[in-house]
Amino acid sequence: MQPYVICHMMSSLDGHALTDGWDRAFKKAADERYETLAQTFDFDAWVCGRVTMQEIAHDEGYPKGLATGPVARTPYFADRDAKRYAISIDPHGKVGWKTNQALDSHVVEVLTEAVSDDYLAYLQSIQVSYLFAGKDEIDLERVLSILAQELGCKRLIVEGGPHVSGSFVNAGLVDEVSVVILPLIDGRGEHPASFEISASDWKQPSHLKLSMAQAQDDGSVWLRYTKV
Repeated sequence: MQPYVICHMMSSLDGHALTDGWDRAFKKAADERYETLAQTFDFDAWVCGRVTMQEIAHDEGYPKGLATGPVARTPYFADRDAKRYAISIDPHGKVGWKTNQALDSHVVEVLTEAVSDDYLAYLQSIQVSYLFAGKDEIDLERVLSILAQELGCKRLIVEGGPHVSGSFVNAGLVDEVSVVILPLIDGRGEHPASFEISASDWKQPSHLKLSMAQAQDDGSVWLRYTKV
């Protein structure tokens, strides 16, 4: 059985998700609100894309030359009993983790078979788990199946960025959308929307049903939607 997938987002009033350039105090308060609401979902895994994970990891690269030969493209699970997992969508293996923990969660790298042997050897050296979800591109449905079967994941939160969130929605894998609408207009037209799907991959609009609307004491509004 596939995990229940919640896409949890934070957005300006005009639909932008990236917070660079926002007032520091406002951003800090918004981040705290977002994380507090996320914890109410009682999830056992959370998902972010490469760019977000590089920020979380304070990425400074990883050592090269660790592989002494070809490394088999088979899953590696260093911890099957973690309380929570941090799932890093990183097709070509670029995030330079310092440990196998991210925000008190065991890190699982989601890779394609195009990843380098050095990167796999590096992950093993610091006991970061990894799995393969395609030869050249990530198959998100396959990712969910592996997480359920191998790690027992039942409830998973997708926390971005916009392309990762858009990919899950476009693949029809999201059961619920949660978005915190902030009392702020970003106004930068070139900034990504909360969900980004390339024109070549776009299939159709995703119709949703409002299940909750709750005003917050900081002026934001928490909206929750489920599939129609």
